[in-house]
Amino acid sequence: MSLEIIFIIFLLASLSGIGFILFRKVPILLELPQSSFQKEQIISNIKKEIQRGLKIIPGSKKFDYELYLQKILSKVRVLTLKTESQTESWLEKLRRRRNGHAHNAAYWEELKKAKEGK
Repeated sequence: MSLEIIFIIFLLASLSGIGFILFRKVPILLELPQSSFQKEQIISNIKKEIQRGLKIIPGSKKFDYELYLQKILSKVRVLTLKTESQTESWLEKLRRRRNGHAHNAAYWEELKKAKEGK
């Protein structure tokens, strides 16, 4: 019971601290100007920076971003499929164990004897 009271006190103290910080900072945040960045601008800036950095690498003039992205996505897909397959095998083992298929032969013999005895 006393542990619960301590946790409640910590919770209330944390919430009041968050409320105090928000109370002080929200007016300042409201005074900030709205950002006018668009997704396309950010992507084009990133591409320009990557191209600028790749110019010093030999053979980088023929670099194909879409091919590179395709290779990365293919590798991610293969990794995802492997993970899914492993997870499926684990689930199958758990289902078998849950249904009683993973018991040893002595267990099944004992069940047969018990059934014959009835």
